Amino acid sequence: MMKISVCGKGGSGKSTIVALLANETRARGYHVLVVDSDESNSGLFSMLGFDYPPVPLMELVGGKKSLQQKMGQPSVLAKSRIVLGDLPPQYLVQKDGLTLVGIGKILHSLEGCACPMGVLSREFLKKLALAEDELAIVDMEAGVEHFGRGVDTSIDSVLVVVEPPLESVNVGQKIHDLASGIGIKNVWAVLNKVPSGDIATRLKAELQKRQIDVVGCIYFDADIFSSSLDGRTPVKGVAVQEIKEVADRVFAKAGLPAPG
Repeated sequence: MMKISVCGKGGSGKSTIVALLANETRARGYHVLVVDSDESNSGLFSMLGFDYPPVPLMELVGGKKSLQQKMGQPSVLAKSRIVLGDLPPQYLVQKDGLTLVGIGKILHSLEGCACPMGVLSREFLKKLALAEDELAIVDMEAGVEHFGRGVDTSIDSVLVVVEPPLESVNVGQKIHDLASGIGIKNVWAVLNKVPSGDIATRLKAELQKRQIDVVGCIYFDADIFSSSLDGRTPVKGVAVQEIKEVADRVFAKAGLPAPG
């Protein structure tokens, strides 16, 4: 099945889109794996309805300092093919067909760059084998650096989150070009936090002028912001309905069959 990454400028709402899409995909009968590959945002587990996050996979290899040595030593991450059942239970949280795995976070000052986490993300996603009824949604770090680290080389589809500022459109263009440059054919944009139909029309026109396919629009929704203050994602409201249309188009364009 498909591995889809959700990318975009910092603050564009990637994690919100991930949570909405994961809940909608699960409601359609898929087993959904969410991979938290963003080293800064720590609240995705709560947005997905979990009480606590999984132990990060970085701990499975002994932390950042020992990553290179441990990746080649006997462990689940040294396998050429990884299925979810291979992971020790503390490294994932699960409920009702939804699973969350985390790569790792920057937790302390002066601990160094996030490059080792990029290496681990790349290797885990490359080796991850999905069943016919499983779909992986990856919450990527903000910006485009993950392309430089090769994290996206095993991704099937890229969903670019674009909000109204022009800078978000420009970052979306860069993501589109980088994804296309490594052979990813399915690259789409979803508009987010859009205040009006007029702005949506202008955004779509700008993206289409740049040859970027738009699969849907999430309008500004007060319920989203209210829920964000509580650290959760709404289960009803305008955005929940709008993500259904996004999922319809993504699944149709990707040629995904109905599960089961």
